[in-house]
Amino acid sequence: MKETTVVNMLSALAQETRLSLFRLLVKAGRAGLNAGTLAEKLKTPNSTLSYHLSALEQAGLISSERRQRQIIYTANYAKLEKFLGFLVEDCCQGSGEICLSVEQTTRKIKGKK
Repeated sequence: MKETTVVNMLSALAQETRLSLFRLLVKAGRAGLNAGTLAEKLKTPNSTLSYHLSALEQAGLISSERRQRQIIYTANYAKLEKFLGFLVEDCCQGSGEICLSVEQTTRKIKGKK
């Protein structure tokens, strides 16, 4: 992953509403959430939500997909895995308990145990 990509991702997450939005989508899993549900949970107007969703989508952190009559937003788990991997790539020079917990976290993201 390129550093400029990581900087863009960090920049997108460096705003309270977007961070909360992203965390909600990560929590929702692959089922994702529609904009109405996200707006309700965050108590955010639709126009504001749209702006934040766009910023996260441009950074590659989330994606949207039309399902019947709704647009469903989901976290981009493949990018999230690469993002976290980049951040901890040389953690403790590959040894120690910290690196193990990071590895376990990325396995959870992949859906493995």
